Amino acid sequence: MAEYDRAEEDLGNVVILEHVNTRVPDQRPATLFYIAGLGLTRDPYMMTSVTNMWANVGRSQFHLPTGAAQVVRGRTGIVVPDREALIKRLEAVAPMLKETKFAFEATKSCVETVCPWGNRIRCYTPGAGFGRMQLGIAYVELDVPRGTAEGIARFYRKMLATPATIAKEAGVTRAKVVVGADQFMIFREGDTVGPAYDGHHVAIYIADFSGPHRRLKDQGLVTQESDQHQYRFDQLIDPDTGAKLFQIEHEVRSLRHPFYARPLVNRDPRRTNMSFARGYEDLSWSTPPR
Repeated sequence: MAEYDRAEEDLGNVVILEHVNTRVPDQRPATLFYIAGLGLTRDPYMMTSVTNMWANVGRSQFHLPTGAAQVVRGRTGIVVPDREALIKRLEAVAPMLKETKFAFEATKSCVETVCPWGNRIRCYTPGAGFGRMQLGIAYVELDVPRGTAEGIARFYRKMLATPATIAKEAGVTRAKVVVGADQFMIFREGDTVGPAYDGHHVAIYIADFSGPHRRLKDQGLVTQESDQHQYRFDQLIDPDTGAKLFQIEHEVRSLRHPFYARPLVNRDPRRTNMSFARGYEDLSWSTPPR
């Protein structure tokens, strides 16, 4: 009889990292970068005006409401197929984004990109260590002060009931938190955290919705009672001492939320009017069966 490591299938209470939200001052360069450059898909059903854009990436999204620019204090890692096609798309949009902070560099492990306002997004190809993901948000890595990673890991384990581990490599300590199948939030200790927190947020779905809410509320951490299916908090504390460690807003949703498991449209950005073939318009977020 075959032997399996059943622990590899454990997720914990957080079942998916649903979106990363950063405001953008101008939807045109946002479209050039996220849709034309990265090759993501604008959600055709939600936020279709000029005041907001939801960009689908597998089962997750970037939310890009119009407003003063927000920049994640770290970097986001996504998986996209076809590295060479990605590089060609980025080269094509570069002249139209030359007056912005846009940049990209192809490295051995990934393609490092910078959005027009400074958000850093690393683009990996399938098979780069994120399971069967072919298209999606694999991680959000945040730069945090030295000495905070252990407490942050305790916060996620005790407050949100999700696995969190500590790794030390080349003098750098990281907390790695499971926030979905092959999805992580990573907190990387360093001397530089970046500018003051500007209000950007991440959205997660959790199975036990009331337990974390009760624990967060007992600590005075719930900042918004959005509706029956959602609440928010933005402070990470050490649950053992109460010390504030880092600020990043979490939009917490239940599995009864109307958007949970909503099928997202993902196009194949390699298809053009010159290469169109019926039945090949869509792109799967998962690789074929083994």
